[in-house]
Amino acid sequence: MNPVLLKPGSDQRSHIVLRGRPYGTLESGEYANGRDHLAAAAFAAYDELADRFDVIICEGAGSPAEINLRGSDYVNLGLARAKGLPVVVVGDIDRGGVFASLYGTVALLDSDDQELIKAFLINKFRGDVGVLQPGLDELTRRTGVPFAGVLPWLPDVWLDAEDSLAVGSWQRQRGSLDAALHVAVVRLPRMSNATDVEALAAEPGIEVFITTDAGAVAAADLAVLPGTRSTVSDLDWLRRTGLAEPFHDRVRRGAPVLGICGGYQMLAQAIDDSVESGRGMIEGLGLLPVKISFQADKVLQRPVGTWCGHQVEAYEIHHGVAEIDGETEPFLDGCHLDQVWGTMWHGAFENDGFRRAWLCEIATAAESEWRPVLAAPTYGARRETMINTLADAVEQFVDLDLLLAGTRVAGRL
Repeated sequence: MNPVLLKPGSDQRSHIVLRGRPYGTLESGEYANGRDHLAAAAFAAYDELADRFDVIICEGAGSPAEINLRGSDYVNLGLARAKGLPVVVVGDIDRGGVFASLYGTVALLDSDDQELIKAFLINKFRGDVGVLQPGLDELTRRTGVPFAGVLPWLPDVWLDAEDSLAVGSWQRQRGSLDAALHVAVVRLPRMSNATDVEALAAEPGIEVFITTDAGAVAAADLAVLPGTRSTVSDLDWLRRTGLAEPFHDRVRRGAPVLGICGGYQMLAQAIDDSVESGRGMIEGLGLLPVKISFQADKVLQRPVGTWCGHQVEAYEIHHGVAEIDGETEPFLDGCHLDQVWGTMWHGAFENDGFRRAWLCEIATAAESEWRPVLAAPTYGARRETMINTLADAVEQFVDLDLLLAGTRVAGRL
């Protein structure tokens, strides 16, 4: 549902993925004025959806008040203006400064954009809404925008994180006093596909934490290099910050290491990348006998396989293709050597039987007493419960009539 993806290649360049296919690059100087063709693609995608569905929710990207980019905006109010969409501005009160954020957003917009804003909504509030109400009333008085509601903090909801600021939000929502297996995930600058490690965190007795601390990576029972939007750039960062050395140390002493997609690519002997970074051949960490070659066409597929008798369904989305050149054991179309594990497959750990069996092997290698709680809910059941919990909260605490009032166009909802 994301027609245009700008995938960071560096701080000055983004790779364009248009309708799921690579479509060149966008330099920083082009960001404000070189995107007309991308806007046309996004608007066309909206029109296609409008022909097929009665309700479309368009999630913006960044802030709607990025006035330096408003002239070429097509993901926030640019789309809303083009298609006549009612706008709801949602404020995350957990991050602080929510009144200033909501008021400042409206104040920075021109009058035509302001007219599109039909409601405010506050999310993740903890406490007595009565204490908050005077601020809501004053903000409506100053802006003319009513509040559709205040959603409470929901401690058991940690839905799939796309925003890098939300990655690891489940850490604050799950106790770790009973943790018997500790998993350190390196917070890469361009980390992606965080749901891979969220599935690990769903297991009782496992503490999963996101970190940039070399000592924590060294001390954990399992260290994970997750997916990344820019393998070579994040590998440079790993070396520059000293976070590469704990992985070499772990391999020397037989402590488990897992690399997923871009993380797997970093574990290789060599990486040949003339596509994303344009760097050509560089050395990987050298922890697996693998060579990675980046191809112009992205691999997009939904593989199915097995590991130790457990069926695994997953997905792949990557430019790098792995060539295994040495004695290893197969692992989800990747490989493992001793306690170094690598796979291109995302979503594999959402498969309950596989996840628990693999974690048992990791616990044994780490000399941990952790074992799965077989009566614990499945990962799919947990996600379904979270989605229903959020839906129930929206129904209870949000004025849905206000939200839907602006969506009635041409007799359709």
